[in-house]
Amino acid sequence: MWSVSGLSVVLVLGLVPGPCAGLKAGECEVCVTFLSKFYQTLKDNKVNFNNVDIEREILKSCRDTRGKENRFCYYIGATSDAATKMINEVSKPLSFHVPVEKICEKLKRKDSQICELRYDQQLDLSSVDLKKLKVKDLRKILEDWGESCKGCAEKSDFIRKISELMPKFAPAAATRTDL
Repeated sequence: MWSVSGLSVVLVLGLVPGPCAGLKAGECEVCVTFLSKFYQTLKDNKVNFNNVDIEREILKSCRDTRGKENRFCYYIGATSDAATKMINEVSKPLSFHVPVEKICEKLKRKDSQICELRYDQQLDLSSVDLKKLKVKDLRKILEDWGESCKGCAEKSDFIRKISELMPKFAPAAATRTDL
């Protein structure tokens, strides 16, 4: 049989919070970055902070995303082809101005894939030799710029296209003379 003091110890230990499941540095990189930018946009545009308006703005923002951010939108159900709908797990806390790190922490518990998303390393085009890159990497550069290389059959075609577009997308790298 439990004694009163033994029961008190059990109750007190039950009230003490366990180890914090907080995010580690760099964890949930895409979630935190996307939601931080999104939250700032809401504040800048003076959007009403209610669930309906926030959900509408998330859906609108997710229409224009590509890459990892589009995958994040898919995971929370903010794309037309998403299988799940967790968008309210984002809109409701945002309506109460909950920090985005806490929102991502909660999303991680619901779907761990959300925090596994990482941005790809960006190439420093001012120091990289395009001739040494793989065609896959050259395609990725063009894709990141929102461009394509129709009719490109050889590596030299991709390099030529990137060199043509550099003044527009990477002006600092365009001043190189060894391209």
